[in-house]
Amino acid sequence: MSRSSHFIRLTAALLTIATLTGASACGGSNSSSQSTQDTVTTNKLTVATGEPAYEPWVIDNKPESGKGYESALVYAIADKLGYSKNQVEWRRTTFDAAIAPGTKDWDLNIQQFSITDQRKKAVDFSPSYYNPTQSIVVRGDSKYASATSLSDFKGATIGAMVGTTSYDYAKQKLSTNVQTFNDNATLAQALDADQIDALVMDTPAAVNVATSSQVKNGKVVGQIPGSEDKQGMGIVLPKDSPLTSEVSKALNELKQDGTLRQLQNTWLKAYTTDIPTLK
Repeated sequence: MSRSSHFIRLTAALLTIATLTGASACGGSNSSSQSTQDTVTTNKLTVATGEPAYEPWVIDNKPESGKGYESALVYAIADKLGYSKNQVEWRRTTFDAAIAPGTKDWDLNIQQFSITDQRKKAVDFSPSYYNPTQSIVVRGDSKYASATSLSDFKGATIGAMVGTTSYDYAKQKLSTNVQTFNDNATLAQALDADQIDALVMDTPAAVNVATSSQVKNGKVVGQIPGSEDKQGMGIVLPKDSPLTSEVSKALNELKQDGTLRQLQNTWLKAYTTDIPTLK
């Protein structure tokens, strides 16, 4: 082989290696770029909640204010994930649509979703951020206002929101015939209008309903015994979301450093103390 032929072949080999190396580097860069885009909108964290969103979870139906337990929690998690308050965008969804299978136009959804094995088939969950009990609300002028036990509700017309653990406990503990409502707003309206005798919902929401204008002269008669949500409430994410592990890590850190307990004391304590447990 002549020196010129050897030089030509060596040059061609070096060019081939350079080309392959360049292609590999280019491919790696594209892959990295795609893998870092974990949210539905670049450089934004899109969070959904209900319409309306009630206290003590969200104050004045304004989740963007950061006031209320769930609203404040979202901003604490966003900060852990590296998003500023201005990078958090809110939108509204129904409860049922949030936990239904399919694509989502949000990254997180928070509106008191109880974690269940059935729901896990359609969506992802963060670890629990609160484990509520269930309570019963009546009108203060009804014959059930002095109830001290579950048996006092024999024959009562009970209402609960469809597809919730509140409904499950109402059916298990109070009546096999529970009237269902699509959301807590219409449920409260039904009690206020004397269409039902009592409603069941998580204790913080029950206290809010009884003390606000949603039910005039409302009264929380007590908590349902044994109704603490064992799996708790979790933040919903789309199925197999790349953010699930990051949100779970952030929430666990907030538990460990005491932030979660502090937020609960700030926003929930007034709604959960001094509520008797029924017999």
